[in-house]
Amino acid sequence: MRLSVRSWVWVLPVLGLVELAGQALGLVAPWLTGLVLIGVVLAAVHHAEVVAHRVGEPFGTLILAVAVTVIEAGLIVSLMLANREAASTLARDTVVAAAMIILNLLLGLCLLAGARHQKEARFTRTGATAALSTLATLLILSLVLPNYTTTVPGPVYSPAQLAFVASFSLILYLTFVFVQTVRNRDYFLPHGPLKEVPGVHAEPPTDKAAWLSFAALLVSLVVVVLMAKSLSGPLEGAVASAGLPRAVVGIAIAAIVLLPESVAAVRAARTNRMQTSLNLALGSALATIGLTIPVVTVVSFSLDLPLALGLNNTGMTLLALTLFVASLSLARGRTTYLHGAIHLVIFAAYLMTTILP
Repeated sequence: MRLSVRSWVWVLPVLGLVELAGQALGLVAPWLTGLVLIGVVLAAVHHAEVVAHRVGEPFGTLILAVAVTVIEAGLIVSLMLANREAASTLARDTVVAAAMIILNLLLGLCLLAGARHQKEARFTRTGATAALSTLATLLILSLVLPNYTTTVPGPVYSPAQLAFVASFSLILYLTFVFVQTVRNRDYFLPHGPLKEVPGVHAEPPTDKAAWLSFAALLVSLVVVVLMAKSLSGPLEGAVASAGLPRAVVGIAIAAIVLLPESVAAVRAARTNRMQTSLNLALGSALATIGLTIPVVTVVSFSLDLPLALGLNNTGMTLLALTLFVASLSLARGRTTYLHGAIHLVIFAAYLMTTILP
């Protein structure tokens, strides 16, 4: 009997577990792992959307953002332990790669997809600018300020400074979550004519279907990260043989981990649900910084691993440009094709300067 698309979203996570078992026995080639990985990612997107639709905005998008980021932090920690020599810059490279992918590549694609429905893609600007201001604070404190402190030479913080930044990154993220889900929830919901977008008020799934999808989502996310970890060795070898910087590995791994949220965000923008799309994109960026930095800090203290967070001059320049342009793009609550194109150009510049520093 032929399997339907609906059936495949349940089969693929199980297939991923089987593939991992075969990989442990040395029976699976890396290219096959990559193909299965893509399928599991698409299944994760489907199950995340089911859960999000049942829970409602903005809690649904928050679930995926936190789940993916917890898995991402686990991946970073495992790679830090596997390669202590590169541990000092691994967290920084992965976090900045995630920030650039979300704020430039993903945001650019979402703005382009949203603008195709009308001359301007519209959303609630209060929530978007609140998320962006929080994100800017987290990024500057984590990736720029350590270059200018003098207690110890940059690009590292002293233990007391690192503990301060990690603690307040977590506090600031939790404060944002409280505002997003309780205090000012309306800031992150569509208003006016955006409420009438077809499909937004479709019949939600049953509790049983939502819980099954939530379980499948967790399995899919774990499989995605384990596969990404298994591919990191061959990927590092390929990067080294090509003479590319080690930071390219961080970009590739961040892209794989963020793929479920990215596909969901672009899909939401394509169906004219720009508010949901931005909640996914900016929420995942906030979770990446607000949760990953505290986790790697605890690991750094516990295992006495070095942690260099400060960016070089090129990285700081592109980060400043990204935040400046993003603030202009989201300031009015409406964007055009031009805004999306600008973000894509900035991401291309980031790739270029990473590969050809």
